[in-house]
Amino acid sequence: MGTNNCGTNVESCCASVLVSGGSYDRVYTNAGNGPTGLANPATVSSFRLDKYVVTVGRFRQFANAWAAGYSPAAGSGKHTHLNDGQGLRNSASPGTYEPGWIASDDANVTPTGANLACDATHGTWTDAAGANENLPVNCVTWYEAYAFCIWDGGFLPSEAEWEYAAAGGSQQREYPWGSAQPGTGNRYAIYNDYYPNGTGTPMGVANIAPVGTPTLGAGLWGQLDLVGEVYEWNLDAYVAYGDTCTDCAWLTAAGMSTRVRRGGAFGYDVTELSPTLRHDFPPNILDGNVGFRCARTP
Repeated sequence: MGTNNCGTNVESCCASVLVSGGSYDRVYTNAGNGPTGLANPATVSSFRLDKYVVTVGRFRQFANAWAAGYSPAAGSGKHTHLNDGQGLRNSASPGTYEPGWIASDDANVTPTGANLACDATHGTWTDAAGANENLPVNCVTWYEAYAFCIWDGGFLPSEAEWEYAAAGGSQQREYPWGSAQPGTGNRYAIYNDYYPNGTGTPMGVANIAPVGTPTLGAGLWGQLDLVGEVYEWNLDAYVAYGDTCTDCAWLTAAGMSTRVRRGGAFGYDVTELSPTLRHDFPPNILDGNVGFRCARTP
């Protein structure tokens, strides 16, 4: 469960979909009549982005591997299809590139049952496989999300990549699916505690849907739950946008810089469903509203 039976098509939970590269504006407003207020352009090369956020069932395999001694190789997790294998351009230090995994950050990865149960009300983790395997894993730090994606053969998406996919690239959509209002029926997004019955009643973990539930909410390239369900970690440190970005990210050495989370969550209102909205979050925080998905070479 949670590895090979996701979505209404009952398909691999590891399904990954090609996102065709292009250019867009990281800042825009769209109320259904096309994007306005365009600023901070970015260009993104083609990459693959997982169709589903990572499930409890998928993360259970990683937690077991970590307990058995796995750790990422130093320098792994780069966008190796870019810049002759050097990865993303590092906006934090012009002329340098993506450093990849920093070995000292092994100490920040502790996917134990106690940590994964950080939220007694909304935590999806169970110590033994059970009914939650197809729910998104939450209570995962940025370091653990990054390490999982490396273990799984990918990397965390950059902020520009994540937003490009959620915005529908140059279409710069109001929502990942277009301009239809999400409503209360859980057809477009899992938000505002409308799942499972449309009442907006807080019910704890029962407000979190199996990944891929709102099928009408698919983005341009087919990814589901890009907004709502759980916030998603991005690779970048949280920094004000700079000039034009081409395959870039704001990357720092080991430390406590805040990282970017995107996309809204099950208990938050409609204002959080915009592809352009960004938040900063400490990378070592455990929170029941936050999960992630991985990106991969095209």
